[in-house]
Amino acid sequence: MTTRGLTPTIMKVFSGIQPTGALHIGNYLGAIKQWVELQEKNECVFCIVDLHALTSPYQPETLQNLILEKAIVYLAAGVNPEKATIFVQSEVKEHSELAWLLNTITPIGDLNRMTQYKEKSKKFKQNVNAGLLNYPILMAADILLYQTDIVPVGQDQKQHIEITRTIARKFNQKFGQTFKVPEAKLPNAGAKIMSLTQPTKKMSKTDPPESRIGLFDEPEEIKAKIMKAVTDTGKTIKYNEKLKPGVSNLLTIYSLFSGKTVKELEKKFKGKGYAELKKSLSELLINSLESFRRKKKELLCREVYVKEILEQGRKRAQIIASSTIADVRKKMGLT
Repeated sequence: MTTRGLTPTIMKVFSGIQPTGALHIGNYLGAIKQWVELQEKNECVFCIVDLHALTSPYQPETLQNLILEKAIVYLAAGVNPEKATIFVQSEVKEHSELAWLLNTITPIGDLNRMTQYKEKSKKFKQNVNAGLLNYPILMAADILLYQTDIVPVGQDQKQHIEITRTIARKFNQKFGQTFKVPEAKLPNAGAKIMSLTQPTKKMSKTDPPESRIGLFDEPEEIKAKIMKAVTDTGKTIKYNEKLKPGVSNLLTIYSLFSGKTVKELEKKFKGKGYAELKKSLSELLINSLESFRRKKKELLCREVYVKEILEQGRKRAQIIASSTIADVRKKMGLT
């Protein structure tokens, strides 16, 4: 937001992604693409949320490698360590401390209503743990620690931002003004990219590989997945989420990577078949993601450099987080 004659307001931005699971184009369009744009004019903190990853089944022996790989993904996708703070969540202990403190003011009924908790409880029936239930509180702690103004997220995380706002207001009311009440920032379009195999369901990194386009998939993988993507009955290439979810999803992806409107694409493919749409989309994605693949390969050979970025990020994050937690402890009577 700008005011005539005044310097544009610098906003504080926070977001993070779990280290487990390969990032796909839905993650990129829903979150990281926004990060890259926001870092140019704002104060950005981007975290690898490894503590969140512990709530779902994972392999402890591979976790550190996955954390390093996710840092490489951030950098390859365009996050600039000179313009944004990048660090690992568990290395800043204030995240865990604030999460516990916020637990004491959050009604359990609010947590039981969370859509993600319900979905993951069904998906991982043998691992319905307290951490899964309290996931939104840790996420609230992540955000509130850095006095965040805006949180760039996909549509699926909007509910978690709402409970974060509720927690912030409740704390401020009970203990005095302490936290900013953050806003969710959704992309203008593409906040929800759907599965290639089940186009009525969101694209997910925990679903089979053929259901998603990974941010670093090789050209032959991209082509194979797009050509096998579920379409719909009929032959007309027309956007209609209810009647033609498969084709609508492909048009959405095409639009976001090409910069063309869906209407322009409907005109472009008028009278043409699904195979032609898929072939053209495959070529577009292969070309669009080529720079990501190249940068990732370069960074995989520079492990020391990536670890130094994370350490510098940790130091910057620690300064902000320790200041916030000191204020919280004082307000709650702990110091």
